[in-house]
Amino acid sequence: MKTSLEPAATPRVAEGAAAALPLAAIIVGQVCLHACMAGVRVAAPLQALRDGRSAWAVGILMALFAAGPIAFALQAGRLADRHGYHRPLRLAVALCVAGGLAACVSQHYLALCLAAVLTGIGANVGLITIQRSAGRLAGNATERIRVFSWLGLAPAIANVVGAVSAGVLIDHAGFRSAFAVLTLMPLAALAWSRLVEREAVRAPREAAPARRATWELLQLPQLRRLLLVNWLLSASWDMHSFVLPVLGHERGMSASAIGTILGLFAFSVAAVRLLVPMLAHRLRSGQMLVGAMLATAAVLAVYPLVHAVWLMAACAVLLGLALGSVQPMIMSTLHQITPHERHGEAIALRSMAINCSSTAMPLLFGVGGAALGAGALFWLMGSAVCAGSLQARRL
Repeated sequence: MKTSLEPAATPRVAEGAAAALPLAAIIVGQVCLHACMAGVRVAAPLQALRDGRSAWAVGILMALFAAGPIAFALQAGRLADRHGYHRPLRLAVALCVAGGLAACVSQHYLALCLAAVLTGIGANVGLITIQRSAGRLAGNATERIRVFSWLGLAPAIANVVGAVSAGVLIDHAGFRSAFAVLTLMPLAALAWSRLVEREAVRAPREAAPARRATWELLQLPQLRRLLLVNWLLSASWDMHSFVLPVLGHERGMSASAIGTILGLFAFSVAAVRLLVPMLAHRLRSGQMLVGAMLATAAVLAVYPLVHAVWLMAACAVLLGLALGSVQPMIMSTLHQITPHERHGEAIALRSMAINCSSTAMPLLFGVGGAALGAGALFWLMGSAVCAGSLQARRL
């Protein structure tokens, strides 16, 4: 018989120092899972290219890392809602390990595709489970903002660990060794999971349906507004990452200059997430979302008008500060406006929206950039974000 979480039986509210150890455990868990996927995402395309695969085949391979999470996000969210942290985390670890083993045993293209699907799904199952559990470590909105600010650093750390590990191991020990080491990384998440308290579960009421339609969640006006705001900000991030190299190339900038600008953007995202926990007691999620959206729209409006590298770098820093600050606010707000027993499913909806956007929007940006020019995409995206701030005001 399936079980569901009893709202009153969730772990005790842990604040301050009491929450530090469980929070550290789930952050390490996300780093381990995401680093495995990030490393495979670097190594698998390189293996395919070395084997003489076409750019089209490599593109399909890369798309599979996002396709799996889109297909299985809702199931992951419901699993987390039913069973809490530990069982879904074990599933996430098993999927990532299976994906790494597939690539380690055979470097055939189909094995690499299987590795992409499994590690992509595993990392996303872990992400949804971890974000749901992180929200339960906080007793109020201020604590949630702090928790999600620290948690927001995990993907950046994981991308560095996974990508650097894969590159160094490929150069010095070969692809098989690289995949083998990446396979071991998720296992550390299991060891750290012992520091996270288990949630009590109970049998569901006989009259309650075993599974309520996801459409019920989407009927919540506040959740629809939040998903729209989240999509606009996520699309702005994707647009900047995709279009900036095109804009820089059009202006004759060197690869090192473009890379520096993107690097400063990533640095400012990490910096603001380090700063937010210290200011959380003075921040209000709704006001921060509106301010970040207006700031994003303003930067996107100015970006195409500046040509000096240092001015574009300044725009990148300002944009990173604006976009980097919103993830803790969005996650805190999501936990406030959705039913306690369906947090995992709501997080899954957000995950699906982000992955769909990251898959489809680059295609639209490519078509739009060819038709209108790279600069026009900044203005169009900025206008959409500015209009979307009206919805953020209603949160």
